[in-house]
Amino acid sequence: MVEFQIKVENVVSFATLGKRIVLNKLVKKMENTEYWPERFPGVIYRITNPKAAALIFSSGKIVCTGAKSISMSKEAMKKIVDDIRKTGIPMPKKFDIRIENLVASTKIEVKPRIMLEEIAISLEEVEYEPEQFPGLVYRMKSPRVAFLLFSSGKIICTGGRNLKDINLALNKFKKKLESIGLKIKHIN
Repeated sequence: MVEFQIKVENVVSFATLGKRIVLNKLVKKMENTEYWPERFPGVIYRITNPKAAALIFSSGKIVCTGAKSISMSKEAMKKIVDDIRKTGIPMPKKFDIRIENLVASTKIEVKPRIMLEEIAISLEEVEYEPEQFPGLVYRMKSPRVAFLLFSSGKIICTGGRNLKDINLALNKFKKKLESIGLKIKHIN
């Protein structure tokens, strides 16, 4: 199995705190928040260290996005909960943080060059409509991820929950491309 050089672009994590949060009170006591209940049912809260954003819902659910690693996402989630606690709203000391989605990128060189039209014709589970979007979309069932492949060789992978799954999926995708006659010359 080839080890791809993977760059994590975004991590989405999720926590359920089991405590109701009165969002109007939260917004009054916390800076860097946005809340328009007529447009969206959650508070948007941005932090800078680590850089991330959170969607905080009255049910006590929090979605954290924007971190560039799993550890940064978990650190951001803990900071967000601490910041809520500092407003006087009781929060649990311990809570589970689940990684819901990693968005990662890598780049490959293909010989002969990447012809997205030919790949779209040759592979199943592919969407390619160049008039609407310049990348080919390939969906994999196991692990459950989606790839965006561009003619430059850049690949964006979304849906993975850890780097091991993303690397496994990239190796399966590489084999699929090789099965239709493409040679992956270089991976970086």
